[in-house]
Amino acid sequence: MSYAHLLVSVAVSPESHQLVARAVSIARPTNARITLITLAAEPEMYNQLAAPMLEDIRDVLQEETQQFLRELVEKAQYPVYDTVIATGELNEHILSMCRKQNIDLVICGNHNHSFFSRAACSAKSIVASSQVDVLLVPLGGK
Repeated sequence: MSYAHLLVSVAVSPESHQLVARAVSIARPTNARITLITLAAEPEMYNQLAAPMLEDIRDVLQEETQQFLRELVEKAQYPVYDTVIATGELNEHILSMCRKQNIDLVICGNHNHSFFSRAACSAKSIVASSQVDVLLVPLGGK
């Protein structure tokens, strides 16, 4: 089966390079498009006492995320169609993008290796509600 547009859910972590490499290996034979999506880190999660500095922290986190996406794109050795930094529920953004941009494969990483932790992983909601194929790529130790 070949795909025309792949959506890769990445995080600001070294494992994301594995996900992009997998996407490239799938996309290259048919010159498919690749779009990367990640969640923006919310500074409220880090320190609720730093309210006056939250906007500055948010800008720094946004810039770090953009820089990481640029690094992923550079190292992909394949043209990346688009990068998206989302806020809120990642699952909702992924479903919306699949509908609006004719995405036909979503690629997610999975750090969970036991049966019980897999049942609770964040990718579960994407798999359960997706109308397109989803590829879960195991990440980390076995």
